[in-house]
Amino acid sequence: MTHKNTHRFHGKVAIIMGAANGIGEATAKRLADEGASVMLTDLSEDGLKKLASSLPSDRTATRTADISKKDQVNAVIDETVNRFGRIDILISNAGVSKIGTLEETDVDDWKTICATNVDGSIFAAKAALPHLKKSRGNIVFTASISGTAGDRNTFFYDVSKGAVVQMTRALAVELGQYGIRVNAIGPAVTRTGMTEELLNNKDYVSRLIAAIPLGRYGETEDMAAAMLFLASEDAGFISGHVLMVDGGLSAWNGQPAFPK
Repeated sequence: MTHKNTHRFHGKVAIIMGAANGIGEATAKRLADEGASVMLTDLSEDGLKKLASSLPSDRTATRTADISKKDQVNAVIDETVNRFGRIDILISNAGVSKIGTLEETDVDDWKTICATNVDGSIFAAKAALPHLKKSRGNIVFTASISGTAGDRNTFFYDVSKGAVVQMTRALAVELGQYGIRVNAIGPAVTRTGMTEELLNNKDYVSRLIAAIPLGRYGETEDMAAAMLFLASEDAGFISGHVLMVDGGLSAWNGQPAFPK
């Protein structure tokens, strides 16, 4: 996928949580390419170093952090302001999953998934809020098609992403008075490190592609493009919206074609 460098984000400061690979990495590259200063955070120090080496050094900072830990999230926010002086955009993208039904998993699995997928976004939004008020900035979460309709075998992940969907709406209502917009993207299956094993399953991929009207699964560049749209002034009157980036999958009701 190609894109035109528009410098939509010249002078803006963005935090990307979960930046070392996948959707976060693609989003960070696009933001930097379009003029933003970026704070990159992730559990993977090596991944952050590799990504940062490809971006403008004067507009890039990194900090290793576990976003399920409130003190580490607070430190990311503080370091961003110390380095760049402001925060305009918060991208909360870090996420984890586990295959399994309710019967097959236990409460510890839920605690782990919820801590990253839900708690981390709450910690980040709360810590960044004073700075977003000053800049009249915006937040973009990574939700999921799985937060709007159920899957088989990913019970806890679906529940956590449903929470992110509702977090998006509730915060949009709560923070609109400060000029802060809150949105999310809703990816379907996207090729990332987390889905590598899944997408090596030829039978699964065949069934997946057959269900998607556009006939392919998502790429990280698809998700980054949607992220940047929501974070930009092009979406200046959009808030509380979950933008489905799923090739039309969520438009299908699941019924097979009627026989002719």
